[in-house]
Amino acid sequence: MKDLTQASEDTDVSQETGALIDHILKRYHEMHRDDLASPMALADRVERVHADDPDAPSGLACAVRALAQQMEDHMTKEETILFPAMRAGGGPGIAHPIAVMRADLDDHAENIALILPMTSDLTPPDHACGSWRSLYGGLGARFEDLAAHIAQENDVLFPRFGQPA
Repeated sequence: MKDLTQASEDTDVSQETGALIDHILKRYHEMHRDDLASPMALADRVERVHADDPDAPSGLACAVRALAQQMEDHMTKEETILFPAMRAGGGPGIAHPIAVMRADLDDHAENIALILPMTSDLTPPDHACGSWRSLYGGLGARFEDLAAHIAQENDVLFPRFGQPA
């Protein structure tokens, strides 16, 4: 998995702020919402079916749910508070909501850091079934996508409002 602070998106950083916000909303927020339900159901199933397997990721479904809820709360705050303020030009009060969003993003990274050891860094055991393998592969793709989302905000969008990367 890529480092969560590493920029991994190829968006043109010179684009206008409103266009960048639109990109984040469409490319990340919409996709995250569409993609969040699948790993939760799959994690539930893998934990239930393989409950007697010592390699099974006990607690993974709960951790994925917590991450999904954190992400939903974060995206809602951006959509209702931060992004409208940024579209209006920011102003001196923008530093606080940006700091809150950065803290949220740090929380996402911490939640992923809890998930990785319980999944052997998203490496299924040799005897894992297709669902188990699919779960880990899907989580890996979602985590990489989240890393790109975080990089867009921390490294490109927020610095436009005087908040260093």
